[in-house]
Amino acid sequence: MKQISFVQRSQGRHWVGDGFPVRSIFSYNDLAEQMSPFLLLDHAGPADFEPTSRRLGVGRHPHRGFETVTIVYAGEVEHRDSTGAGGSIGPGDVQWMTAGRGIVHEEYHGSDYARRGGPFEMLQLWVNLPAKDKRVAPGYQGITAAQIPRVELPEAAGTVRVIAGELQGVEGPARSYSPMNLWDLRLVAGKPVRLTVPAGHTTALFVLKGALRVDGSDAVVGEAELAVLEREGDTLQIEAVEDTTLLLLGGEPLNEPVVGQGPFVMNTQAEIRQAFLDYQSGQLDRP
Repeated sequence: MKQISFVQRSQGRHWVGDGFPVRSIFSYNDLAEQMSPFLLLDHAGPADFEPTSRRLGVGRHPHRGFETVTIVYAGEVEHRDSTGAGGSIGPGDVQWMTAGRGIVHEEYHGSDYARRGGPFEMLQLWVNLPAKDKRVAPGYQGITAAQIPRVELPEAAGTVRVIAGELQGVEGPARSYSPMNLWDLRLVAGKPVRLTVPAGHTTALFVLKGALRVDGSDAVVGEAELAVLEREGDTLQIEAVEDTTLLLLGGEPLNEPVVGQGPFVMNTQAEIRQAFLDYQSGQLDRP
């Protein structure tokens, strides 16, 4: 049975652009080895925005060497990038962008949402690419809520949306470059849930709303907290203390050097220097 290794908490809130009030839960600067293949988790919101005609968000900026995964819980996000891909995602939708050898993109509140205002909440996860795939062509997966299969848990204990990976023979639609599970769970208070995950993989639980216990422990993992589990074992038992929304991150560790600076994450300092040179010369997304 998997046990909690440690609980990671945000150290404060900051703004990304003028549209995303973010709590950074972890990054490659502090937990690169413990969280591999995941590099960063930002929790934007929950917040409320007044109706506006302004474009709120983040303008054009580069990435290389990893993927960004954006999950919207409330509000809308519009994406455009240098490959010509893009779209608008709303509650329950997912944007999975592969930066690969290089991409320049922008992220703003959806125009319809901006006009009406209201609640806003999203997660953005950075997923590292294996060294052999760092220079793959950029890509974009716009995944709607309707495309994400839902698994009903036994004893009416809740539901799991399988974004990536597999649960009880149900496979998620997202394509990834290394084995991983990304599950969006809604749990009913007081009903134990047992899940099977691959032994040896990184496994972590991020609570967006509510609170839970892991394997009968007295310790409660609450809102905006990340429970990082030991890699040993393949069985996870959790119980919601109150009705709870959480995200399970699971993935095979890459066991490769992580060297990053800002929007670029590679394996060596030389590759980071080259990324900056390529961006400055307009060559970032060239083969």
